[in-house]
Order: sequence, then C-alpha cells, then structure tokens
Amino acid sequence: MTNIILCGGSGTRLWPLSRTLMPKQFVKLFDNKSLFELTVERNAQLCDKSFIISNVEQYFLALDQLTREAKFLLEPIGRNTAPAIALACFALDAEELLLVTPSDHLIKNEIAYAKVVEDAKKFAQEDKLVTFGITPTFAETGFGYIEADNTDSTHVKAFHEKPNLSTATAYVASGNYFWNSGMFCFKAGVFLEELKKYAKEIYNSSLLAYSNANKEEMIRIGYDDMVAIPDESIDYAVMEKSTKVKVIASDIGWSDVGSFDALSKELPNDENNNFILSNKRVELIEIKDSIIVDTEDALLIAKKGSSQRVKEVVQRLKREKSELPNVHLTGHRPWGSYTILEEDDGYKIKRIVVQQGKRLSLQKHYHRNEHWIVLGGSATVTVNERVFLVNPNESTYIKAGDVHRLENHGKLPLVIIEVQVGEYTGEDDIVRIEDDYGRDNG
Repeated sequence: MTNIILCGGSGTRLWPLSRTLMPKQFVKLFDNKSLFELTVERNAQLCDKSFIISNVEQYFLALDQLTREAKFLLEPIGRNTAPAIALACFALDAEELLLVTPSDHLIKNEIAYAKVVEDAKKFAQEDKLVTFGITPTFAETGFGYIEADNTDSTHVKAFHEKPNLSTATAYVASGNYFWNSGMFCFKAGVFLEELKKYAKEIYNSSLLAYSNANKEEMIRIGYDDMVAIPDESIDYAVMEKSTKVKVIASDIGWSDVGSFDALSKELPNDENNNFILSNKRVELIEIKDSIIVDTEDALLIAKKGSSQRVKEVVQRLKREKSELPNVHLTGHRPWGSYTILEEDDGYKIKRIVVQQGKRLSLQKHYHRNEHWIVLGGSATVTVNERVFLVNPNESTYIKAGDVHRLENHGKLPLVIIEVQVGEYTGEDDIVRIEDDYGRDNG
C-alpha cells in the first residue's frame, strides 16, 4: 500500500506562526516534530511507500523533514484534491492500494488508527472507495459531515456542507453523522474509473498534464497543463456521486489543527486558560481565555473562540501588499535561508546563508541594486559575463538589470550580508533565467 501525502496549504489559518512559504504542516509544534513528520512516521508503519504531492515552493521543506525515501509529484499551482490524487494515480499501478492523507492533521490514538486503516483496506480490496468518518465529540460548525445509513453504518447516505450550530448539534445527537476527515483508501485504478465516470474533464486534463510532465528525477507538472485542470475537491468530483463509497467510523484522537483554538487543545495553556506561543517571557495581568502568538515580526492576540477570524487579518494584510502573510523574517529556500535584519523605504538588509554545493537562480532585478559582503565561506559570483570569487571581508556590487548568480562551491556554509537599495525591494522583484529547483519568478 502507498501513502499519498497531500502537502497543499496556504499557511493562513495559523498566522503568524505559519505563512505561505512555511505552512502549518512544516512548523515543529509537537516535541520538535512537525505534523508532516508525524504523518510520514505514522503511515510508514502501515504503508510500503510514501508518495508526496507538493507545491514546488514547499518541496525542499518536505525533503528536509523526510525520514524515509519517498516519491514526489510537484504542482506549480494547486488545483484542489481531485486533480492532485488523479495525477498520483496515473503514476501508479491500477491495483495499488492507496491511503490518501493530508499532511497537517494530528492523530493521537495510533493503535485505533491502524485498526480503522486495516478495516478500510478490506473494503478497498473489494473495489470500494473508502472515506474515514471521525466520530464527533462536539457540534463543530467548521467541518463537513458524512451521514451514514441507519441500517448499515458503513454505507454513506449523504455528504453535508459545514452546518450552522443547531444543525451540527442535531447531527451529533443522531449518532450516524461523522466529521469528514479528508482521508481515503482505494485502488488507484478504481478511483480513476470513477473520476472518468463522474468528472471526465478533470480526468482528461489530468491525464494530459501527467503525460506532458517531466519525470526525470520526480514528476513535475507543467504550469499551463496544471492551470487547465478544473479546481475541484475529491468530495465534489467523485465521493458525493459514486455508488462505491464506504465510510469507516474512526475514533482515533483526530484533530485538523485548523485554528489556534484547536491547537490550544493539544498544547499546554496557563492557569488562566491562556494559550501562549512565544520565544519571549510573556507576563499577563487580568488576561484570561486568550490566544497570544508572538513571532519575530508579528504579534497576534485573540479571544478564544474567535481564532477562525485570523483569515480576516491575513486578507487585510494581503490588500496592503504586506509580505507578512507569505514569509517569516527568516525565509527558507532550497539553497539555504535568508534573514531580514532591517528594512525601510528604499533599502533592505539581509543575512544570507547558502549551503555547501548549492546556488541561487540566475536572475536579475528591475528595481534594486545589491551590495554583497562575504562574512564566511567563499562566494562564486556571476555578473553578466564575469565569473569571479569573493572571499571573507570582500564585497561586490550588482546593478539593477545585471544578470547574476551566487554559488557556494566550498566545504563550509557561505554567509553574506546583502544590502538592497532601490525604489522597490519586494521578494517578487526577481526574474529567474535559470533555476535548479524549477521555480517561476518571484
């Protein structure tokens, strides 16, 4: 059996802890492990192989946290779960059993989890599409629900959208409604047959995208092919229409960790029921039932019960064209990392670390000049037609419009200070000409 791990996510619901370029599945929250790491480890006990579906920008984050060999399929842009799963299925044998899981869910009862997966496998071997219904513990309005038949608890009667509180309360009281976990088990070929039957456009466009994909080291889907695939979830495309669907009741200590309220139930709170995440000492006076999340560049304070409104903050920041929803002061890249030391109108100062054997893209900027000062290691620098070495305590200058690249051929990390000066210093002022990691501009 292959575990397909879905790594999509915008990183907005746990802002400022998570960002677009560091979504919640990769943040180390649980005994210095991320939800992604826990997902890989948990399913490695049940599956022979891991197959990770990731955005191009998040590939290296997944790679850094992997503890076992895995296959990758990289999407240039997300088009929801139905296309993501279809693309993976095209790469596998039709008879291969698949356990499809998100990468950002917490499961605390792994013994019960192994049992429900074993039950799901039996149905999947009979050519059924199996979904895992979480036994609800309270009336949650933020989840979709699965309604099971009263006479056959494995038969799905209907899927329901996120309800209001009174409807959710009735669902939980009935005893035959489950939270929709977004986890599935089926044969690759059976899923594709049902997708072709009920969502032919998704099937055909996904097949074309897979056929055109670069499959040299990993599967890389082309941008234009990906954009052409309809954006639709597996629930809408297949599960709500197929007659082959089964549900397994799953009481497995599950949480989607989809808000700070949910996260606060999994991590310690103080004596006044405040949930605090900070690297600083935080002292509170007459504050209770609150969420306080402090990062290097942002502070969030919210009353418990209101943390779902974080998305309103993120939307406002995006309208202001702020970088805060996208990246922390320290941003991780396939080649290493950078930390913004200071920024104001007309300039930005960064500390850049390039790991051994890595290099940045060959690129240019339209709106800024750059000064590079080497602190440690040796930099191989390309500026237009020139390639030269810059050693510690030496510097170089790149004018706006110059085609340039920074490389580390040494045996130690390369550390530089970069001073950007210009009318605009945003991270999207990058025109990539060549890139080792298959990234687009920005």
